[in-house]
Amino acid sequence: MAVELSHVLSKLEMLSTSDYASVVSMNLFVALLCACIVIGHLLEENRWMNESITALLIGLCTGVVILMFSGGKSSHLLVFSEDLFFIYLLPPIIFNAGFQVKKKQFFVNFITIILFGVVGTLISCTIITLGVTQIFKRMHIGSLEIKDYLAIGAIFAATDSVCTLQVLNQDETPLLYSLVFGEGVVNDATSVVLFNAINSFDLKQLDHRIALHVLGNFLYLFTASTVLGVLAGLLSAYIIKKLYFGRHSTDREVALMMLMAYLSYMLAELWYLSGILTVFFCGIVMSHYTWHNVTESSRITTKHAFATLSFVAETFIFLYVGMDALDIDKWRFVSDSPGISVAVSSILLGLILAGRAAFIFPLSFLSNLIKKSSNEKISLRQQVIIWWAGLMRGAVSMALAYNQFTLSGHTELRSSAIMITSTITVVLVSTVVFGLVTQPLIRYLLPQGPPPKRKNSMSNLESSSPKSITVPFLGDAQESEADLDGNEISHPSSIRDLLTTPTHTVHHLWRKFDNAFMRPVFGGRGFVQVVPDSPAERNGPHQWN
Repeated sequence: MAVELSHVLSKLEMLSTSDYASVVSMNLFVALLCACIVIGHLLEENRWMNESITALLIGLCTGVVILMFSGGKSSHLLVFSEDLFFIYLLPPIIFNAGFQVKKKQFFVNFITIILFGVVGTLISCTIITLGVTQIFKRMHIGSLEIKDYLAIGAIFAATDSVCTLQVLNQDETPLLYSLVFGEGVVNDATSVVLFNAINSFDLKQLDHRIALHVLGNFLYLFTASTVLGVLAGLLSAYIIKKLYFGRHSTDREVALMMLMAYLSYMLAELWYLSGILTVFFCGIVMSHYTWHNVTESSRITTKHAFATLSFVAETFIFLYVGMDALDIDKWRFVSDSPGISVAVSSILLGLILAGRAAFIFPLSFLSNLIKKSSNEKISLRQQVIIWWAGLMRGAVSMALAYNQFTLSGHTELRSSAIMITSTITVVLVSTVVFGLVTQPLIRYLLPQGPPPKRKNSMSNLESSSPKSITVPFLGDAQESEADLDGNEISHPSSIRDLLTTPTHTVHHLWRKFDNAFMRPVFGGRGFVQVVPDSPAERNGPHQWN
């Protein structure tokens, strides 16, 4: 009996020690997040640095310190988990991007974004897969199968849309931001869907039927994910418009918007769809309808709450990637042949450069053929910036690589360890080197004078709020608010008119449908029902128009 009691006490002591270590780790990690925010603020005006690179470098320095204090046993405070990334960190980032995105620029360039994000990703994946298949077999790095080579193509075809948010400015370069970020979101979704498709089929005997099955599966996932996101956004708008929670509590409005956005993502994952696409389009629809149905205080709260959650998640990701880069367990497998790891990383970087160039310039040429106006065409300098800004690889590539080559974050195979360390190296080099050069490259190729001074958060509220308050769901950059609210744009009188002004035509048709059917049901700008004694009535009707 005494022996059993001592055994139980020793177990409790071990659990207590483990819990205490977890608390210490979380304290240190939160302190590092605070340090990233402070240092990022101090480097705000630096033309080379941005917050993602700052967090990455702080993570690296912290990893070195932990490695020294642990005697070379560990370099990180938390164990990387793809579930942590895909379930908790990625949704707020992608949702806020859809919620804040300039819908005018996004939908005007929608065809180009789909070309880059879907066709371009497939081209890049093909080039990377062919390259690693031919080169890695000659290097004898280990036992890699055809499924592994295809997975490598999908892993490194995934751009880092999170870092794009940091290095491009939506107000200074709206066209570039719209194209690169819009492509990044679609690219991430395409890469994840492609990665899952590769791992779900038996690829030992490749034939045209499997290829068609993969293509059909992708089209289904893309369409179903988009529809689910739109439906979730419309449902939230309808509920808030009909029940008008704001008459009693603005907290319920904010909570409902957050939970329904997250629910859309989790439903997509539950039904094996693309949560990235779902939550992105849910954010777009919520900004167009739901956001106009809530009280003024809820508008301010949601805008800042979504942006804050996204910012913290971004910083968390880059901080952890920096610390995990020095994980001694993974580097121990390649310590006897560091040259191979360097060679693999260099080859992957070269293939990423070649794969992106192989679709950016040809697809930009095709996109320019469709566009009639010279202002809408993508110039060669802009193409170079789009090519360069999309070279960064980040947490999506890391998460997919861990999923393919590790088991619960650990690996026992030399080939898998080489791929993990090479992925870490590619992420670090591409984020730091390409990220550092992006902003100076934009200033060199597209000189626009000194950047505008930043406004404080309250004075900048109107300009940085969801863009549907000042622009339509679809529209042209030259249209004024008066034009958009009137009926200035006429119906196309011929097929020629329809083809020469597709943006105006689509916007005209969409606006008529939106005003006649969608806004009366789901609300939106100018269609909000004012409840007596509500904040809307007290603030005046101009707050809702």
